[in-house]
Amino acid sequence: MVRVSGPAALGIAGGMMRGLPESRHAGLRDLVDAQGKILDHALVTVFPAPHSYTGDDCVEFSLHGGRAVLAAVSEALVAAGARPAEAGEFSRAAFLNGRMDLLAAEAVADLVAAETEAQRRLAIEGADALQAACAAWRERLRLVMAQQEALIDFPDEDLPVEVEERLVGEVQALHDEMQGVLAASPKAERLREGLEFVILGAPNAGKSTLLNALAGEDVAIVSDMPGTTRDAVGVRVDLGGVPVRMTDTAGVRESDDPIEAEGVRRAIARSEKAHLVIAVAAAPEPMFAKVPDGAEVLYVVTKADLAEFAVLGFLHVSAQTGDGMGDLVKELTAMALKLTDTKGTAALARPRQVACVRDIVAALAAALAAEAPELRGEELRAAANALGRLTGVIGVEEILDAVFSGFCIGK
Repeated sequence: MVRVSGPAALGIAGGMMRGLPESRHAGLRDLVDAQGKILDHALVTVFPAPHSYTGDDCVEFSLHGGRAVLAAVSEALVAAGARPAEAGEFSRAAFLNGRMDLLAAEAVADLVAAETEAQRRLAIEGADALQAACAAWRERLRLVMAQQEALIDFPDEDLPVEVEERLVGEVQALHDEMQGVLAASPKAERLREGLEFVILGAPNAGKSTLLNALAGEDVAIVSDMPGTTRDAVGVRVDLGGVPVRMTDTAGVRESDDPIEAEGVRRAIARSEKAHLVIAVAAAPEPMFAKVPDGAEVLYVVTKADLAEFAVLGFLHVSAQTGDGMGDLVKELTAMALKLTDTKGTAALARPRQVACVRDIVAALAAALAAEAPELRGEELRAAANALGRLTGVIGVEEILDAVFSGFCIGK
């Protein structure tokens, strides 16, 4: 689908066919270039301003999906006076024309980039929940600020003590609610960005074989020779809708070989940053490598087909026979879902959103600590400004550039 948007969109599109279809009705048209040569038989839909995606006049062409067709139509549009859209330009126009707020625009980018079902839900449901929460926060903050201004402007009116008590109580409730959303933000960020699970163990512990079994393909070289894997080898897998990069690493041991020693160093460094360390050791006498302090760890005994009996307390798998692999995948999926659970909360999935809410929480905390009504009022205004930056009501050009530059071309 090719979209043309802007004040000249109807004229440019109309010059490529015999009459535009009725507004908001798809019509089959022959698209032609300036010489009258037919480029494609396409479905064309016209969306007049302001009721379009961008808020400007829009025409959308549903083309046959060949690269040559796309290139020919694009070339003809440029020759007729259009230009290629920049990254995020359509969504930016929609934001500037009031068709969506900044949170909705970011949700569009996340939806386009979603690779798994959980990421798709986060982009739609999480963003909807955040927008609803912001609307509620804005209204509650507006009422609190109005009450605070009344206390400042009419100090001699003998207002009941309960008025200020209720005001402070509402500020506290708002602070605590937003603090809870802020505390849950790492899970949403992990889901949007994806997790990394690192397989860590001694040489010949079956790490590469396990990675290949989890990936369902030969990603890593497998050999009986210790130290085959020298660098991190990873593959993207979908665990319950959560995107996870499963990473095999060099076998951990002391080595005089500088290349192998560097591989071991990288393996340990990678495990220190991982969301989960899958510590593996081979049967029949498993010896686990030391894992980083504080790391989330799942211990797995590999080559279970070589063991006469199981060691209690550990998962046992055999990548060769498939025994135990189902249980391992279930456990890994449960861990992935636990690390990214965003159900029941407005999801702050981007660093910009987290920073804005952190500023709001800080301003509300300062308001609670302020003794003078005027100082409390000033902090409440600071909280309102930060909330405005979150939704895009208040913003500067640099912030908008940073947000929309991450979009794909056009969208």
